[in-house]
Amino acid sequence: MPRHPRLVAVATATAALALIAAGPAAGGDPTVSDPRVVAHFDFAAGENAENIALEPDGSADITFSFARQVARVTKEGDTTILATLPEVPDAQTPVGGAVVLGIARAHDGTLYVNYATGTAETGVWRIAPGGEPEQIGFFPADAFPNGLALDEKCGTLYTADSWLGTVWSLPVTGGTPTAWATGAALEPTEQLPFGANGLKVHHGAVWVSNTAKATLLRIPIGPGPDYAAGPIETRATGLTSIDDFAFTGHGDTVLAALNTDNKLELVRPDGTHKTVLTRADGLDNPTSAAVRAKTVYVNSAAYFNTLDPDPNLLLARISKNKH
Repeated sequence: MPRHPRLVAVATATAALALIAAGPAAGGDPTVSDPRVVAHFDFAAGENAENIALEPDGSADITFSFARQVARVTKEGDTTILATLPEVPDAQTPVGGAVVLGIARAHDGTLYVNYATGTAETGVWRIAPGGEPEQIGFFPADAFPNGLALDEKCGTLYTADSWLGTVWSLPVTGGTPTAWATGAALEPTEQLPFGANGLKVHHGAVWVSNTAKATLLRIPIGPGPDYAAGPIETRATGLTSIDDFAFTGHGDTVLAALNTDNKLELVRPDGTHKTVLTRADGLDNPTSAAVRAKTVYVNSAAYFNTLDPDPNLLLARISKNKH
């Protein structure tokens, strides 16, 4: 969720209005421990760590939003730039210039990223292993494609549009997207103009966070060949400044990045939640999370830290329950 003057102005009010459903301590909750920052990025160069996809060896492919780049970061913190999206001189988005946002990885190593520019270059871009970025999804110029997920089983990319309050679907072969899911639950508010944000495909459904409404949503995927969206279900509330998120395993327990609150929140299947990491652990406006085996990865973008911004990648140990 990139910085924006209007977002900064309402962040405090939004936090004050939200109710945090802390819920009872659950003996079966996964535990998150041993947090350590393994890589620090260059805020001045636009290396705001926005979204994350994992490689088989445990490296993280990370979008640097304002640098318009995709980087690969090893678990030891070594960083390599994989690709730079083309500069768009006339870019105009709700956050200012062009930004690279969500990322998804196919099994063959192909990466897909969302690029918001305010121009015809807005949409999904494909980066083949060792190749140059190529636009394959052509979105409305005023869209703000944020979270991104790939359902390889049905050959579909899903994108959360924060500005238009829409979940778009796009064939993995590319083209013009379809407004797969719409409605008030996905839309922003007058007070906070960022609605649908993070997105994951999980257990036959598209899960979406709504930053403005502090909610986590589930949208069932209907049977093929249409794979139509089912009714939108609210699965958790009170998640102030929720950005992207990750599932801890095969069940519905989630780790959610709470951006302006500087928290990683564990969200239980019943919707209650508790904080498992904070600024004291190294978070600086966390934007996204990923889980692989016993490791949790958390990106921080430092979008709203005006004093000593520290965009970074944090790793921690996770021991999971059965959920």
